[in-house]
Amino acid sequence: MMLPNNWPSFDALPLDKSGPPGNAWGLFGANDQLGMLNLLTPDVVAAAATEIKQGIRISLDYPLDKPSFPTNERKIFQHRIVHHPSVPMNDDEVHLNTQSSTQWDGFRHFAYRHAQKFYNGHQQKDFEDKEVLGIDQWTQKGGIIGRGVLIDYAEWAERNGKNLKPLQSGAVTIEEMKTIIAEQNIEIRPGDILFIRVGFTAAYNALSPSQQQEYPDRQPGGLLGLEATQDSLRWLWESRFAAVASDSPSFERGPVNGPFNHPDVSVHQWALAGWGLPLGEMFDLEELAHTAKSLGRYSFFLTSVPIKVPGGVASPPNAVAIF
Repeated sequence: MMLPNNWPSFDALPLDKSGPPGNAWGLFGANDQLGMLNLLTPDVVAAAATEIKQGIRISLDYPLDKPSFPTNERKIFQHRIVHHPSVPMNDDEVHLNTQSSTQWDGFRHFAYRHAQKFYNGHQQKDFEDKEVLGIDQWTQKGGIIGRGVLIDYAEWAERNGKNLKPLQSGAVTIEEMKTIIAEQNIEIRPGDILFIRVGFTAAYNALSPSQQQEYPDRQPGGLLGLEATQDSLRWLWESRFAAVASDSPSFERGPVNGPFNHPDVSVHQWALAGWGLPLGEMFDLEELAHTAKSLGRYSFFLTSVPIKVPGGVASPPNAVAIF
């Protein structure tokens, strides 16, 4: 797969003029399965390995049983140990909804709402073929491995006296993001994997058991996340990220289809269905943020290999940051 010689401008989108707004269909070929993960070339990954200096390893996965009461009526995580006393030995069985805890959203997860088309113009009927846009295609090519960068919005907001409410609808503006990047002297490179910390997991962990049970029906609802605007989309596109993620259950301001978002300006639609840009949600970024601040650097080597489910929609990331 050859990368395009000239990266299209944001104003050149959509590339497929017969398709929905913002699409980059065909950029990596009509039959492409990797989208922006194509930017993780051997040279990009080799350069990312130079981020390993102290050898500090940090898991970025939230426990699979958190949140203990998932939203959108998704099934609660189940784990059962199967004991074989005659041996003796144990097996175990796990049941999970891949959207219930830390996850990478694959390209089967979200379509353009009005066009009802997924990445590269695929339709729901195409997914009868397990080899079309399954998340296992990422793992087959080596997963999401490269240079990660952290934008610690939660730390910046608290330090600047902002009333941080990760469990309520609110916008992280692109101007704030650029301010943090400048203050922390963060260099953004093509092929980087972006992480935005808004403080969700810390806020959720602080809830009492009864509050966690009430979390799906909390009032006011919504989630703190990146504002869904043309400026946000332009910045994401021009930055050429290989993947983007957050500790919030909704990378962008939630709910995704809230009245504050224009129906044609949805990060989920443009990223997943339009560009083939993986979206990660509910990552545990607390130890990562603490370590980055103590070391004074916000870039690191990232390794993340989703589970190899043929035709899978989403997956736990199995993600580790290495400084």
